[in-house]
Amino acid sequence: MNNRVLYQAPQTQFISDVERNFVSQKMRHTAELAGIHSAENEIASWENNAPHIARLLTQCGAKDSYVTFEFLVPFSRKRIDCMIYGTGEDNSENVIHIELKQWSNKTVGVADSDGNFTADEAANRQPDDIIFNVEAFTGHANRVVAHPSQQVKGYQGYLSNFIEVFSNHEVSLTGLAYCYNYSKNATPSFLFDDKYAALLSQYPTYAKDQFDELTAKLTGLLKKGDGLSIFNKVIGSPIRPSKKLLNEVTEMIEEGNTAAFSLIDDQIVARNTILNKIRPYIKNGEYEKSVIIVKGGPGTGKTVIALHILAELAKLTNNGHGLNVQYATKSKPLLEGVRHQVKPNARLLFQNVTSYVPASADENSVDVLLVDEAHRIQKNANNQYTKAENRTSLPQIDTIIRSAKVTVFFIDDKQAIRGVEIGSASLIKEAAERWGAKVEECELNSQFRCNGSDNYMDWMEQVLYNRPVKSSFSKEDFDLRIFDDPQEMYSHLVEQNNVEGQTARIMAGFCWPWSTDVVNGDLVKDVRIGDFAMPWETNDRVPYPRLTKKIPKMVRVGV
Repeated sequence: MNNRVLYQAPQTQFISDVERNFVSQKMRHTAELAGIHSAENEIASWENNAPHIARLLTQCGAKDSYVTFEFLVPFSRKRIDCMIYGTGEDNSENVIHIELKQWSNKTVGVADSDGNFTADEAANRQPDDIIFNVEAFTGHANRVVAHPSQQVKGYQGYLSNFIEVFSNHEVSLTGLAYCYNYSKNATPSFLFDDKYAALLSQYPTYAKDQFDELTAKLTGLLKKGDGLSIFNKVIGSPIRPSKKLLNEVTEMIEEGNTAAFSLIDDQIVARNTILNKIRPYIKNGEYEKSVIIVKGGPGTGKTVIALHILAELAKLTNNGHGLNVQYATKSKPLLEGVRHQVKPNARLLFQNVTSYVPASADENSVDVLLVDEAHRIQKNANNQYTKAENRTSLPQIDTIIRSAKVTVFFIDDKQAIRGVEIGSASLIKEAAERWGAKVEECELNSQFRCNGSDNYMDWMEQVLYNRPVKSSFSKEDFDLRIFDDPQEMYSHLVEQNNVEGQTARIMAGFCWPWSTDVVNGDLVKDVRIGDFAMPWETNDRVPYPRLTKKIPKMVRVGV
């Protein structure tokens, strides 16, 4: 049994297992062997789903297809409900991935979030950016979840961008959803609202009253069978980013604002150090497990270098194949900001550092892993959302180094946001030694923020870290003021923010709570000093821009 699926069987065996109620029993057994805990509602869904797939296969006339349930999506903790493998009437080799839902018309409503945009926002978003949500009764409660077709679209992207037989079109991939308790022609029928028309045309959702239409589609894709050989092709296929996916990362820099991503001085040195470590592997396929630590303070260009390296490696191949190169960070704002700059498919290369636990990533499965803001690495690789079956005893730094042949850490040992974040160069070196990785280091010194003034940054560090003050800066370059009253400082910044061509912001150490609640349509004023009170920066739950152009927003800093 392959550990990437919880159930696999030829069509005849599958139908026999359904008739004898063996499918969920076998899935539970496989899950237990893999150390996966299955909740009762999940087991119930397996029992409910399997007979509907068996009925479809019987009615569509397929004779020799192959069936799997709970297929693990590459570089994800998600599993696809059902996949069917077979040869079509036109002799094409096909895989159909199916998202199965038990929803009825009474349990699905329209969500208020994500699918609704103002006219200006909608005009600035590309079709691939739009995410449609619905509200459905699932997991014993009403929850906002993605439209079934939206889920299918996501799985289609992951499979076609990472599994080679799909990305090179050796095997055709088709995605659809089947809501077998839902009626398209009933009222209400929110899943088939006109606003989902474009999404449904690409990634269709079928209802129970579309059974004949769905079986006709399956007939065309599966009729000539030979499903086992196609399944073996998929399971044996290399998992790495497709050339199309890598090209989109390259285009991010080549076709975008190249001036914003230009490297200079010690940034080029750091880039070359990383590339020189990787070139031997590209040239002859051999590699030395390595860790590269790139040190630099704020504004020295660590993220810019990481993106440059990502784009450079996207152009290169190893034995004719694209490198499996990924960018990871713990910082959600940084991750979202970077993803916003690239095309939708390329966003799959940008991950949270929590994605590399053993349950989600095999050892050395990533060729080059670029870890930005490594000082934010935590001791524990698990968090409150990690399922029991995915938990690991390895520290987070070990899960990261374990998963890649070459790991590049971009770090500032002096930055810290939360007490649980323990990332440091010494921590990385200790973990590298445990995994037999050779360590190289390089340091970035040039500042590209604060008018590029090293003197200013040196002075700031000397003052904040209680060191002898040896540096200075001119009054013409920087206007430094100390206020006794936070309200007076706030009023001054409002004035500066209203000056044409200027922006002003208030920064604060992360020393106050950060509430996510919205009270009467407004944010909670967490930051309080005497009579002065102000909220942190705006979040998605505020229905309008709380912080207007005239009001500098409070942002956190790890000082």
